[in-house]
Amino acid sequence: MPQMRYREALRLALREEMQADENVFLMGEDIGVFQGAFKVTQGLLQEFGEKRVRDTPISENTIVGMGVGAAMTGLRPVVEIMTVNFSLLALDQIVNCAASIRYMFGAQVSVPMVIRMPQGAGHQLGPTHSHSFEALYLHVPGLLVAVPSTAADAHGLLKAAIRDDNPVIFIEHETLYGRRGEVPENAEPINFGEAVVRREGSDVTIIGISRMAETALKGAEQLAAEHAIESEVIDPRTLRPLDLDTILESVRKTNRAVIVEEGWPHGGVGANMAALIQEQAFDWLDAPVARVAGGDVPMPYSKPLEQAAFPHEEHVVSAALSTFRDL
Repeated sequence: MPQMRYREALRLALREEMQADENVFLMGEDIGVFQGAFKVTQGLLQEFGEKRVRDTPISENTIVGMGVGAAMTGLRPVVEIMTVNFSLLALDQIVNCAASIRYMFGAQVSVPMVIRMPQGAGHQLGPTHSHSFEALYLHVPGLLVAVPSTAADAHGLLKAAIRDDNPVIFIEHETLYGRRGEVPENAEPINFGEAVVRREGSDVTIIGISRMAETALKGAEQLAAEHAIESEVIDPRTLRPLDLDTILESVRKTNRAVIVEEGWPHGGVGANMAALIQEQAFDWLDAPVARVAGGDVPMPYSKPLEQAAFPHEEHVVSAALSTFRDL
């Protein structure tokens, strides 16, 4: 099974879908000549030409609006926003148009578009480039939300996103672009709404979102080595739809749950997921659901402060141990 970097897996998915369907095209800032801020679109302009790999002006609301219009006419645009923070400039088109048009038109018109955007801390890019906004888009009906954490999932979920007739918010963590992983040859799309168990265990369920799936795994290994606690680690892969069944099945086995996310704690993904677990698995819980989240601050530029503003494995370990204090 070939190994490739996360960014290469995304590029492979784009290439395969563009080869398979001439209605698929790319648009965004610096994706053509410059080959993408994170080099995901490297080589695609030369391969497919400027009609299908389109550099755009710096105007996020306009870029997304053009994508919405193109999708309504039967094309399948993949729009790249340079960072998730910049997508705030396009909220009108994303929320009021892309997410709502199919509903408003009584399903006579669909909006089959993908909006790709990197997010996350760790690169000292300050508060306007480094936040995690999964919860913002999770909140909006009509949008699908993907948060792949591995190269294989990035490849399979992007293929599924491009083929879907709904608008998809496709969130990629900046730190993951260089990560290597196995991607099966001729891999099929990965269905949205199917979580994966990254590590099996019987003592506590740890759910990691995006890059935090990696952090959750590291925390689980530390818990096993230092405390003889066997954690089950779940990577949801998509947040809308959410595979709640897999999460609940695990919680009913372990009787404890920890949710790890990089975003802010108030109104976050973890807050929503904790409420769902409490509502639907309350009788199986031996301790309150624990949450690990980023600091409730704008992302610092200073490296030590930035590192302190997002979760690490020691925070996962501490949260997991807190669910055993009743024993």
